[in-house]
Amino acid sequence: MTRDPLLELGWDEGWQEAFDALAIGDAEPARVVRIDRETSRVVARSGEHAGQLPKKLRRDPATRPAVGDWVAVTTLPGGGVLIRAVLPRRSRFARKVAGKATEEQVVSANVDTVFLISGLDQDFNPRRIERYVTLAWDSGASPVVVLNKADLRADVGELAAEVEELAPGVPVVAVSAKHDRGIDRLRAHLGAGRTIALLGSSGVGKSTLVNRLLGAEHMRTAEVREHDSHGRHTTTHREVVRLPDGTLLVDNPGMREIQVWGSEEAIEEAFSDVETLAAGCRFRDCSHEREPGCAVRAAVASGALCEDRLSGYRKLVGEYAALRERETERARRSSTPPRRRR
Repeated sequence: MTRDPLLELGWDEGWQEAFDALAIGDAEPARVVRIDRETSRVVARSGEHAGQLPKKLRRDPATRPAVGDWVAVTTLPGGGVLIRAVLPRRSRFARKVAGKATEEQVVSANVDTVFLISGLDQDFNPRRIERYVTLAWDSGASPVVVLNKADLRADVGELAAEVEELAPGVPVVAVSAKHDRGIDRLRAHLGAGRTIALLGSSGVGKSTLVNRLLGAEHMRTAEVREHDSHGRHTTTHREVVRLPDGTLLVDNPGMREIQVWGSEEAIEEAFSDVETLAAGCRFRDCSHEREPGCAVRAAVASGALCEDRLSGYRKLVGEYAALRERETERARRSSTPPRRRR
C-alpha cells in the first residue's frame, strides 16, 4: 500500500473537512514544512514543492503562512506551487513583531506541544520563562519547560522547583542535551503525527536537543560565549524535522525579542497563582499597588508570593494594556476617512 505523506504530517478528517470548505476546485492540501526568510517549502501528496505567495497573503504577517500551517496549493506552470489559502489554525504561537509596528507575527502553527527551552547557564531567566509560558498558553498548545545544560549546575532540583512555582501546572524537565541526559523524559510528550515546537533564545541548545531526539547530527550547532552564554544563530530558518517515531519537530531561530500578543486570558492561565489570590482582594479592579485589602500584596508580605513574581505579572499586564491601546488607535486611524484637499 502506498503511504500517504499527509497522514505522516498529521492530516486527519478534521483537516479534510476544513480543506473541502474552501471549495478551491483545482487545489490540493499541503503542509508548510520550512520557512527561510521569504521562501517556503510545502509537502503535498504530489511531492515536496517550493511555495509561492500571492500578494494578499504576503501582505499581512498574521495571515502569512507559518511553519506547520496546512494550506491549499495549485501547481504553477514553471514549477512549484502557489499557496492559495491557509486552513483555519488549531493553534498558533504568535508574538508582536519586533520593533514599533503593532502587528502579529505567527512563529509556528498547528502545534500540539511547545518545548520552552531555557539554559541553566547565564541564560537562565525566570521572567523570560514566564513570558514564554504566557505566549504558549495563548497559542492553544500545551507548554513544557525544558531546562537544558543541567550538567552545569549542582542546584538543578532547586531551580526546577522555582520554575514549577512560576509555571503552575506546566511540566518542567531538566536535561543535558550535550551529554544526552534526561532526554527520555521528553519522549512522553512525543508521538506519531504530533507536532512539537522548540522555542528559546539563542544559545540554549535547541539544535543540540533536536539532534539528540533525532539520533543524528541534522542541525548545525555552535558553542556559546562563556562570559554571557550567548550564541550565534545556528538555526536561521524554521523547519519541520521528522523523528524516527513519527513525531514532527519544529525548530525555530533564537528569539531576541519576546513581545506579547494575544488575549489577557493567557495571563490568567500563566499566573493562575496570582489570579487566585486576586480573587480575595477587596476591590475587583485592584492593581495590587497600594489599595487597602489587597490579598496579593498581603501574600507578598507573608512570603507566600515572591515579589519578583508579582513584578513580572504587573509588567505583562501593562504590556497587554498598552498593546490594546495601540490596536484601538490603529483601528481608529484606519476607519477615519482622509481629509479632502481644498
